[in-house]
Amino acid sequence: MAFCPTCGTQIADGAACPKCAGGVGASAVTPAAAGLTDNVAGALAYVTIIPAIVFLVLEPFNRKRFVRFHAFQCIFFAIAWTVLWIGLAFISHIPFLGWATVLLWPLFSLAGFVIWLILVLKAYQGQMFKLPVIGDMAEQQAGA
Repeated sequence: MAFCPTCGTQIADGAACPKCAGGVGASAVTPAAAGLTDNVAGALAYVTIIPAIVFLVLEPFNRKRFVRFHAFQCIFFAIAWTVLWIGLAFISHIPFLGWATVLLWPLFSLAGFVIWLILVLKAYQGQMFKLPVIGDMAEQQAGA
């Protein structure tokens, strides 16, 4: 006898689980053709922007709304983060304001790391966690 990998129910070999087959979160954890589940692909999309772009180009992943959403949200978050760092770099060269940025750099770094960690964990849990402005843009780009 085998056990269901999702809920642990004992099932016959090769049979589908009667409890969770087609359940509520089934779309976020269905395996893709490449062997990655959607939640793992969504979490991997946040590891730099390279996997996000790859998931938008590769055939089995670019058809899945969940993976596309997280890939676009990663790209938009990276763009916003880069713009923020460039803005801080310019402000740091202004006399007297530059000293204030000495305190802001570590705070922004910590905040960015925490946001990134939340995004990775929420994607791995199969949730479509949206950042306030970026999430709406990513959802629009992911389409229906």
